[in-house]
Amino acid sequence: MRYLYSVWCILTFVTTFLALFPVFVLLSLFGNGGRKAIWAVIRGWSFVWFFMIGMIVKIKYHGGKFDKSRNYIVVANHASYIDVPFIFRAVPFFVRPLAKAELAKIPLFGFLYRQVAILVDRSDNKSKAHSVQKLRRALNREGSIFIFPEGTFNETTEAMKPFYDGAFRLALQTNTPILPVIFPDAVNRWHYKGIFHWSPGQITAIFLPPVEVETFKNNMSGLKQKVFDIMKEEMIEARS
Repeated sequence: MRYLYSVWCILTFVTTFLALFPVFVLLSLFGNGGRKAIWAVIRGWSFVWFFMIGMIVKIKYHGGKFDKSRNYIVVANHASYIDVPFIFRAVPFFVRPLAKAELAKIPLFGFLYRQVAILVDRSDNKSKAHSVQKLRRALNREGSIFIFPEGTFNETTEAMKPFYDGAFRLALQTNTPILPVIFPDAVNRWHYKGIFHWSPGQITAIFLPPVEVETFKNNMSGLKQKVFDIMKEEMIEARS
């Protein structure tokens, strides 16, 4: 049954993506406005697709709802392939995710990824520097950005892997608050072990209170540790 369910998830993803692909191509002709329209279409698609595959989405706001009119650097844990489409279902406002450049090589899907994401090749210092410039530009001109500070899947027994510096350095440089969110059960819906490790059930996003950066000044390590600690504590509680 797990294999049949996995095939159903993949099949519905591919067929709905192909049906919408002409819309994405058309909207891509309209610059930043078209990018936001593409994001809105993907968000609408995510409501339908998660319903089709039997994943019950729960969105929680610990500490109350936040001001959606502000720009944030949204950070989340990363342990599943499902995290990427779940961004569009979970985050209720426009964000541009930072993503691995390799994903842009996937036929057709890579075209869409280049429209909505900011790509980075972690093995290339020039690419990393260029992506930082794009992230700054996106914050100034478009809105919020989304980063997985763990970088790659957390395949350890720990609640989270140590964070990279990038998101927190950028937050201080641009005076942008950090908005932490955790996906505690996404790994149970599609395990990183492989393409046929899907399971239906609840998938949850828990938004934590924004972390303002003014009090940290040049203390990037302190900011990173603060966000890590509150996310780890919530992750342990959610999984228990």
